[in-house]
Amino acid sequence: MEKEAITRREFLDRCSTGSKVALSVAAGASVSGAGTMALWLSGCGDEALDLKYQGQGTATAATVAHNQKAAQYLPLADPEDFEQARRGFIAAMDPLKIMGPRGTMAWDMAAYDFMQGPAPDTVNPSLWRQGRLNNIHGLFRVTDGIYQLRGFDLANMSIIEGKTGWIIVDPLTTKETAAAALAFARQNLGEKPIAAVIFTHTHIDHFGGALGVLSAQDIKDGKIEIVAPKGFMHEATSENLIAGTAMGRRAVYQFGQTLQPGKTGQVGSGLGKVNARGSFGIAQPNAIVDRTPQAMEIDGVKFVFQYAPESEAPAELTFYLPEVKTFCGAEVVSRTMHNLYTLRGAKVRDALLWSGYIDQALQLFSDAQIYFGCHHWPIWGNAKIVEFLKKQRDLYKYIHDQTVRLANEGLTPKEIAEEIQLPESLSKYFANRGYYGTLSHNAKAVYQHYFGWYDGNPANLDPLPPAEAAKRYVDYMGGAAAVLKKAQASFNKGDYRFVAEVLNHVVFAEPDHDGAKALLAQTYEQLGYQAESGVWRNEYLTAASELRYGAPKSGVSIADAIDLIMQTPVERFFDSMAVRLNGPAAAGKEMTINITFTDLNENHVLTLENAVLHHRKAEPTSGANATVKITHGLFIDMLVGKVGIKEMVFSDDLRVDGSKMDLIGFLRLIEKPDGRFNIVTP
Repeated sequence: MEKEAITRREFLDRCSTGSKVALSVAAGASVSGAGTMALWLSGCGDEALDLKYQGQGTATAATVAHNQKAAQYLPLADPEDFEQARRGFIAAMDPLKIMGPRGTMAWDMAAYDFMQGPAPDTVNPSLWRQGRLNNIHGLFRVTDGIYQLRGFDLANMSIIEGKTGWIIVDPLTTKETAAAALAFARQNLGEKPIAAVIFTHTHIDHFGGALGVLSAQDIKDGKIEIVAPKGFMHEATSENLIAGTAMGRRAVYQFGQTLQPGKTGQVGSGLGKVNARGSFGIAQPNAIVDRTPQAMEIDGVKFVFQYAPESEAPAELTFYLPEVKTFCGAEVVSRTMHNLYTLRGAKVRDALLWSGYIDQALQLFSDAQIYFGCHHWPIWGNAKIVEFLKKQRDLYKYIHDQTVRLANEGLTPKEIAEEIQLPESLSKYFANRGYYGTLSHNAKAVYQHYFGWYDGNPANLDPLPPAEAAKRYVDYMGGAAAVLKKAQASFNKGDYRFVAEVLNHVVFAEPDHDGAKALLAQTYEQLGYQAESGVWRNEYLTAASELRYGAPKSGVSIADAIDLIMQTPVERFFDSMAVRLNGPAAAGKEMTINITFTDLNENHVLTLENAVLHHRKAEPTSGANATVKITHGLFIDMLVGKVGIKEMVFSDDLRVDGSKMDLIGFLRLIEKPDGRFNIVTP
């Protein structure tokens, strides 16, 4: 049936006669074109006459009421954070747009210029306030000899003046954003060389732009001090490699990467705006922090480091500058509740250990007069800093302690997430609000840390997979049409959480049911408009978008991370190959492949048996199916898809002793997922 654009009135008229129609409406206006949403209804009937479709991008009365209630709970007019976020302002780049490789846009802060004045109905007012604070960007003086560049990326880049040059703290996500930030600092502060670089932890928005502030020759010479926590290189280069495809796809939802910034779209992530795009790299540290306290002098500046592994990141540090009584909290503390579990998928973080590091910082650096972090804006004054650290400390410990208490009373993760509430002394403190992490999913993370995925109820021990269960649910509920009618009535009452749960079953049972997908998209949209968490908003709105328009046509280009990949230990790549082995296809096959990296002088032996791939660093095994002599660069090109299997096998940079056909057969068992799998549809 051909789709057409009609008014809501025409739609109702046609439905009253029982005809089948395609609907494109926006609050009753006649619209057409790619920006409209097509909603198919079969048979129409009474449920169509009851339709209260608000139009894409419109807040319902229930959402308006929800956001008004949220505004009443918090002192949103308090100007202190805005005053601190603007303090020390020197200059801003206008417009702040940074180009990336191949003519792409790496960063566009100007896209958020719409965030002015009071919150629209389509954005939670608390999240709107946080987004406006994160909009305040430019070069700022924190105190004598310390500067920050904020709004050039998801994270901040900080500059500490040393005796001979600048000490750079966290050079952002990409080479392009880091280079632009450094150039802007030099334009306003004068030309100074880079004396040292500090990586506070192992998330890419804090080290990926290393080659924007350092040259490859700088790194090779080793004359510039590069400070990082113990375990940095291993964790930074391999944290997401094994499960990176799924994490990357899920990160599209977490950060709203396919959403347009706007009042009905992406407004940020709470932690900042979004992750920058461009070229990613890394630099090998030559000075390691592995204990607390650890004193160090860097280019004439005295530092005291705190080693804080397995907190917000697997390897992390904070530091204190005693001469100016300034504490850099890295990302152990932030102006938001952080994630004990991140929605892109990662290992659960230890809330008790995390809280303990904040308490340790309170004891070690109790005389601090200035705090700055790797996200958000600084704090001045000892009393304010102590309050901030105590409330962040107690936030994570409260979530930990009360989750375990309720679990010991027999509550399951979903029940705990519904039951747990912060005391007002914590919940009304803006830096503890759930702009990034949330109380709901953090409580579930604590449960998972101790008890895993199983809640103890045998009904959840071996459930049917989603699509199979969905078909039975929909059948039990009387079929898709009956469910849709009831769901529309619940939607009209603002019962969005349950509508989402019910309609998810319909979509998984009947993925081509456009009416169910359309109403579920509207439901997710309203949940997104209500969310205080920037991440939850992004999750909901991305789901709505994909229900309407499908999954992205392309994923993130791994080739942009070539400078990072080149530094990743070879063993991690073989781990990655093992989890991409097609087990069913490999069943019954036994094979041994020797690989010698001619430019690294390393030998590795890969063994396939029992449909499992093993690897070890060892001398070549005699009798192998094939012995491959290859350059590290060609191996990387194969992994990132720059060369195909046959192209690699017959390359001049590779020599194969033994069976080339066996080698090709082996490599064909290694899958290359493209990271565009469905999430909100089966």
